[in-house]
Amino acid sequence: MRNLLYLLTGIILVMASCNLKKQPSDMFVVSPDRNIKVKFYLTSSGQPAYHVSFKGKPIIDESTLGFKLKDALPLKNNWELVTKNLHEFNETWEMPWGEQLEVLNHYTELVVGLKETKEPNRIIRIVFRVYNDGLGFRFEFPRQEAIDTVIIMDENTRFNLTGNHLCWWQPGDWDIYEHLYHKTRLNEIDALQFQNHKNLAQSYIPENAVNTPVTMKTDEGLYLSFHEANLTDYAGMTLKIFKEQFLLQSELVGSDRLGYKVKRSTPFETPWRTIQISETAGGLIESNLIVNLNEPNKIGDVSWFKPTKYTGIWWEMHLGKNTWDYAGGKHGATTNNAKKLIDFSSENGIGAMLVEGWNTGWEIYVAADGRKGKFDFVTPYPDYNLKKVVKYGKRKGVELIMHHETQGAPENYEKNLNEAYQLMSDLGIHTVKTGYVGTIIPKGEYHHGQYMVNHYRKVIETAAKYKVAVNAHEPIKATGIRRTYPNAISREGLRGQEFNAWSSDGGNPPDHLPNVAFTRMLAGPIDYTPGIFNIKLNPYKPDNQVNTTLAQQLALYVVIYSPIQMVPDLAKNYERQPAFQFIRDVGVDWKQSKVLNGEVGDFVTIAREERETGNWFIGSITDENPRTISIILDFLEPGVTYDAIIYADGPKAHWDDNPIDIEIHKKEVHNQTELTINLAPGGGFAVSVMKK
Repeated sequence: MRNLLYLLTGIILVMASCNLKKQPSDMFVVSPDRNIKVKFYLTSSGQPAYHVSFKGKPIIDESTLGFKLKDALPLKNNWELVTKNLHEFNETWEMPWGEQLEVLNHYTELVVGLKETKEPNRIIRIVFRVYNDGLGFRFEFPRQEAIDTVIIMDENTRFNLTGNHLCWWQPGDWDIYEHLYHKTRLNEIDALQFQNHKNLAQSYIPENAVNTPVTMKTDEGLYLSFHEANLTDYAGMTLKIFKEQFLLQSELVGSDRLGYKVKRSTPFETPWRTIQISETAGGLIESNLIVNLNEPNKIGDVSWFKPTKYTGIWWEMHLGKNTWDYAGGKHGATTNNAKKLIDFSSENGIGAMLVEGWNTGWEIYVAADGRKGKFDFVTPYPDYNLKKVVKYGKRKGVELIMHHETQGAPENYEKNLNEAYQLMSDLGIHTVKTGYVGTIIPKGEYHHGQYMVNHYRKVIETAAKYKVAVNAHEPIKATGIRRTYPNAISREGLRGQEFNAWSSDGGNPPDHLPNVAFTRMLAGPIDYTPGIFNIKLNPYKPDNQVNTTLAQQLALYVVIYSPIQMVPDLAKNYERQPAFQFIRDVGVDWKQSKVLNGEVGDFVTIAREERETGNWFIGSITDENPRTISIILDFLEPGVTYDAIIYADGPKAHWDDNPIDIEIHKKEVHNQTELTINLAPGGGFAVSVMKK
């Protein structure tokens, strides 16, 4: 009996030992401050899975990982652990321009190597980096005999949420990000209702999915944002919603032309899948997770790009005062018009000026089948002397910003890239605004698929060779690549100011920008074009208007970040307007930024310190609700007295009824001063804080 007991015990021990080899112990990685904990493990079927907790409470329950491949077995089950490595990394790097000068990059990293237990015995690595402000993870496909080319039909990365969170979302569009944000519970998300909407580009929304970043708030008051970092040679990711399970799953943008989502040769790495985590809404804005998950600067010195404000021949076209094309008889991009705007810019300390509609080809702008190859990006219309305008601007201290509208024809643009950028280099022009309005040619490709991701990257890399900075419109999403290529300075990628001028749905509502600050802005800089003073757009667009107060238009120069900020309104609307002084004064390049308060979609107040001068600027905006905001200026240098000029909504201000009511007053302040300011519905305030 005793021998039988020993035998049974031995069999159990052997079985347990074999099971341990197949199912290794759970692996943990925690943030430097120990608040965020990630557990990685293999399920009973050998599928990779992870779990995330914050301060001991789960925020991501068991979430599995895998891929569906073309002409190959899926990457799903039957994995075993072959290597693991855990280490901590801590550095501080400097932004050549940005929301702050120094960035702390401190994380703990877990790298696990996995091998299939069955043929073809493929190998992958999964890397987790955990920061104090969130985490990122990605897949690495090393060079190996078992697989040399990977064709991904679907990436099945899951985020299994712990509750029916409150979400701020827009539909998972494969072509545009120019949607309003919606506030619902997760199980109320319905992106498919937007499948047939009209917009600048064909809108393709094949699943009930959302664009990223998507921001959430748990019932316990924790803020989460889901996005991706370092989107390189891969399709952009939307997140498919499984309402009843409170589950998100990656849904990559595809290619109807090619029939798959991603094609890569080994070795390669996927983009990082990111989760930002904060106990305050403002903590999401202050997070550096997205830029930190990108590689360091690859192009070296970029001092040839100077953060600046710029005017432009642009808004007048949206108002219908002038046109982009020459044939219609109201051409805006004339030499005389450009010189007048250069004069205005020079007189007001504005460093650059954009000209749209300068080159031939705009007559076929709306001819979808005739777009290909119509722009050459070097030939101006007869009434625009490019060289004379550039020369005049240099004499006045105003740099020209070039404009390249591709009309969604990337192959034509690539064919002309070197010639176009050589012209810019010869003229000493260092910034270009690109555009991709319309469906993509070739047919079957989408703005956010792998084909276009690679095109946008080629443009940035080519531009860097010619010392050109790129401000992309109708772009791929921002994923922090500005760290690696700091000539990727800004981009649109949202429903911009122009919707107020021509949209038939009432334009951007008062809660739009309080939403943007906590969603789209988490991805990177935004070229929103604030600063419209003629709020009612009279006499050009009597049925349209900007849905904010004048004071909020000023505040946006601080709240909505970009290293280039447009001064877009007609010059005459700024004349004899005291509020214009704030635009003259406000900085565009920051030493540090602090979110003083805020709630997603409701309001936000941000203070930023200008590099070099040490002056501070504060912006605060609200939605349709009036608010009283109190802030203490404890971020100011102790023992220093400052002059604060406060631009606030007047007592009768209202975004619709009386948008231009504004009060301006001056006050001496220091780091113990408390300011209490009333915000009107759709209003805001702006404060310049200058050292005496």
